[in-house]
Amino acid sequence: MKELSLHILDIANNSVAADATLITIEVCEDIAANSLIIRIEDNGRGMSPELLSKVRDPFTTSRKTRKVGLGIPLFENAAKASGGGLDIKSTPGAGTCVTAWFKHDSIDRQPLGDIAATLITLITTNPDRDFIYRHITQDGKFELDTVKVKKILQGVPISSFEIAKWLENYIRDGISTIRR
Repeated sequence: MKELSLHILDIANNSVAADATLITIEVCEDIAANSLIIRIEDNGRGMSPELLSKVRDPFTTSRKTRKVGLGIPLFENAAKASGGGLDIKSTPGAGTCVTAWFKHDSIDRQPLGDIAATLITLITTNPDRDFIYRHITQDGKFELDTVKVKKILQGVPISSFEIAKWLENYIRDGISTIRR
């Protein structure tokens, strides 16, 4: 994967597969502290301590169709390449939290990528799930909460083309106002 947004998509899809109904994605950019932190947290079924201890191994997966799971190992490699790291916390029956941190100015840090496209993909392909996206910089905070959006829509499908297009523009505009 060449962009961090694709790692986010992969990890969030793991959350969906783990039956999460709420997935929170947070991106914190602190240029002064030279850090970029990405956190994906869910309320899915979580992992057993045994699976959690093996999840960084690419030959460990809970899938039945494929015997490899590259999402976590690739995300961890991307973080380590920039001088960062990755932490995973999980509680069976309560969910999982994956946190990756990067040196913001590292030449080896992958670009953040198209967050708006990632979010729209997640939202439109999983309209029965809820997502909270927070993006924090020195210049402000942007937040999108699909629980609130769905309430405003009063039954109009969040996955409809018109709503998805509006949300994509809303996300792009929101992020652009807080990024230098």
